[in-house]
Amino acid sequence: MSRPRVFVTQPIAESALARLRAVADVEVNPDSSRVLPKNELIAAVKRADILMSLLHDTVDRDVLTANPKLKAVSSMNITQDRIDLAAATALGIPVTNIPAIVTDATADIAFGLLLAVARNIVLGDKLFRQGVYPGSQSNHLAGYAVSGKTLGLVGFGRIGQAVARRGRGFGMTIIYCDPRRLPAEEEATFAAGYRSFEQLLGEADFVSLHPQLTPETRHLMSDAQFALMKETAFVINTARGPVIDEAALVRALRAKQIAGAGLDVFEFEPQVSSELVAMPNVVLTPHLGSGVLELREGMANVVVDNTIALIEGRSPVSCLNPQVLKKLF
Repeated sequence: MSRPRVFVTQPIAESALARLRAVADVEVNPDSSRVLPKNELIAAVKRADILMSLLHDTVDRDVLTANPKLKAVSSMNITQDRIDLAAATALGIPVTNIPAIVTDATADIAFGLLLAVARNIVLGDKLFRQGVYPGSQSNHLAGYAVSGKTLGLVGFGRIGQAVARRGRGFGMTIIYCDPRRLPAEEEATFAAGYRSFEQLLGEADFVSLHPQLTPETRHLMSDAQFALMKETAFVINTARGPVIDEAALVRALRAKQIAGAGLDVFEFEPQVSSELVAMPNVVLTPHLGSGVLELREGMANVVVDNTIALIEGRSPVSCLNPQVLKKLF
């Protein structure tokens, strides 16, 4: 029997690829600087039995039906974002994913954005490289204190709690809102106070967003919500881009309703508003939440674990539509 053919949409850790090459013929798109456009992805899928996709690859019905012999999709993503799971299920194509292993890395980037935008770190770096040195006691680049301020966490799951732990290290007051309030003893471990969403927005100096993206949380932050925030407050988003109405965020920043924003995710990712790009009080990172070398290697090996399991007829670590799992080869 010929070996299965696997197409990988971007380079992943060589340790993982070496394991995969032991059981399959592997083709890797060598360009890590861009997401494959749809026509190139479809052309590649036509040559593959299994598609190994990354977070920003859009695997829609057109991609899934481009090759009638496509047997599975192994995704290096936790959720089904950008994958038409209903179509895959209808076609009998299992879609594997990775477990939630990005907690600390995402919390790190959230707090990094918080520090960077509050203390003008990115702006200071840019100006210094341009030869601007206003002096260490000048107010030219003076920002806002972080230590001792109030950190408001919208969503208090794994990542929200990890950000809370970092905030406590800075002596911050922790408040949170979540559909499920924690028992008092769990709140006490974070010294966290429960607030309604509206109360949190009015009280927090930093609003860090950590909800899942659902129809109810799309545009969770829009004009009415930004109007509730302090003029000296910042919004941080490392969850999903559409949680923020970007047009409303631009309006709030223009009107100086809030002091700034730190964003790792975007409503129309990878596109971002040109107005946000031009604003000095906005720090933007290209979805770096899991961008840690050690973590990326671990993620790559998990997705390869899933792929090898499918090839060998075993159950993968995690599957989004287990009802269609079957022996593929």
